[in-house]
Amino acid sequence: MAADTRFTDGKDAEAMRTIGEVARALGIKQHVLRYWEQQFPMLNPLKRSGGRRYYRPEDIRLVDTIDRLVNREGYTLKGARLAIEAAGKEAPAPQPEAPDLVEKLRVIRSRLAEALD
Repeated sequence: MAADTRFTDGKDAEAMRTIGEVARALGIKQHVLRYWEQQFPMLNPLKRSGGRRYYRPEDIRLVDTIDRLVNREGYTLKGARLAIEAAGKEAPAPQPEAPDLVEKLRVIRSRLAEALD
């Protein structure tokens, strides 16, 4: 993944960030981020002692998507939530684990060998 150039805090691209850091970088007020957490169940940053929020890179990408849908594409909050949920359901099917794949390849190889005999 390419580094997000909006963050100029010197942290690694995969580092967790506070709500203040995310708000400054994305130009979204902190109270809006907290409200979006209520409206979008899939937006669930880590909360540490004292309720301090830490946004993971996937949370930041989700906030960016919500911002794009609501503030640039004109979606309602409900419409944006439904669009994000629908996009999540269209995710590609998980690939078989390596041991399963190896076994399947062995079966195919033996079938081919039998067919050639």
